[in-house]
Amino acid sequence: QGEVVAVFELPRTHAAHAVLEEAGIPTGPELILRRINTRDGRKTAWVNDRRCSGEVLRALSERLVELHGQHDDRGLLDPKGHRALLDAFAGIAPLMDTTRDTWRARSRLAKRLTEAEAALAAVRAEEEYLRHAVSELDAMDPQPGEEMELDARRRLMQGAERMREDMARAHSALGPQGAEGAMGDALRWLDGLAERADGMLDAPLEALGRAMNELADAVQGVERAQDVLSFNPHELEETEERLFTIRALARKHDVLADDLASFAQGLRDRLAALDRGDADLRSLRTELAQAEAAYDAAATALTAARTAAAARLDAAVTAELAPLKMERAVFRTEIAATEPGPEGRDSVTFSVATNPGAPAGPLARIASGGELSRFLLALKVCLSDSDAGITMIFDEIDRGVGGATADAVGRRLAALADGGQVLVVTHSPQVAALGAHHWRVEKRVRDEMTTTTVIPLDAQARVDEIARMVAGDTITDEARGAARALLAGTV
Repeated sequence: QGEVVAVFELPRTHAAHAVLEEAGIPTGPELILRRINTRDGRKTAWVNDRRCSGEVLRALSERLVELHGQHDDRGLLDPKGHRALLDAFAGIAPLMDTTRDTWRARSRLAKRLTEAEAALAAVRAEEEYLRHAVSELDAMDPQPGEEMELDARRRLMQGAERMREDMARAHSALGPQGAEGAMGDALRWLDGLAERADGMLDAPLEALGRAMNELADAVQGVERAQDVLSFNPHELEETEERLFTIRALARKHDVLADDLASFAQGLRDRLAALDRGDADLRSLRTELAQAEAAYDAAATALTAARTAAAARLDAAVTAELAPLKMERAVFRTEIAATEPGPEGRDSVTFSVATNPGAPAGPLARIASGGELSRFLLALKVCLSDSDAGITMIFDEIDRGVGGATADAVGRRLAALADGGQVLVVTHSPQVAALGAHHWRVEKRVRDEMTTTTVIPLDAQARVDEIARMVAGDTITDEARGAARALLAGTV
């Protein structure tokens, strides 16, 4: 498996702290990142010895390291990235946030208005159906649970005649001609004997009294049941008609009978929306107009800020080009109107004229490979304030240049390192000599396995390596002398 560990010292204001806090990872002055890749392709990452997702690691990396490879200047050829570079130089994050917020608000309202117009059009298309359905449902006014009640009532009425006959027989058996009369006679007979029975009949008399009370309750219950079963001959027909109508409405609208009431309310709400639809649309259009005005104001302010920053960037880049042996080159930031969006309504294009009197044009058409590298370096120097706290890695940024130009590139890289950590991979002795620390990168193949080794160099090794870059594999005393002169800055 392979393991990489990187240690960063963070100032308290570094942007990485916000990522750590959002991920719930303790922060401090030191940040340790660790990544392990196994032979079977598994990857794990740790931040300060706490396991984290690749997403957190990427978010941290974006705020910690900026890599410029051999072909990174190709990004300069794509105008899509020019606006971001200008915005970084301008330092207009609050204006950008305002523009994005107003754009999102405008977009949300535009979407709501479109949906409201479509919904209103759909409701208007079925207005006749809605009004008829609501009228039909309102006439019935079905209630939750009513179908079950009507069905039970119908079944009860269908068997009521036989039930009434049996209840009448039961009432007769319990009444004065039945149990009530017999128990009354028994109570009178025993009551007449109570005084002579010397207490023997007290308990039976009490029990009989309780039984008479219970019997009276039973008789009343039967009478109430008889009252329930007493209905108008047409009541069964009316009950069945309402029950069948409710069931037909439920089938018609494809809902449960118990849901008809809520379904009817939904239709009423749609009709109410139709009735107030024009007012709602007017309100939404007013809100959208206000949101568009807010976006227009934010985008206008953003354009003004970009225009002012473009003039400053042009002057700054032009000033940086002179030390890079491009003192006659002219750098120009052109801003044109484009379709509105969350980033405003400006397109930004960098154009250059590398020779006096030559027309300005896109970088891709005007600048050579070496010139592109120097334009990128000039931009990075100008943007160094916005890149505070980032470790910048340049991989052969000096390709295509040599001699005095390479020395100028090295000196601008050294100046860039004054504001942060800069790592440079180079084959140029002029650039390498200006570094504060040096490492030699070696690749070896053993048993069909490639191993890359990074070796820190002491003072003598630095001289030898730069001499090798000057003279090749055979290092002469003259080459060492030239290397010492480069390191001493006397060349």
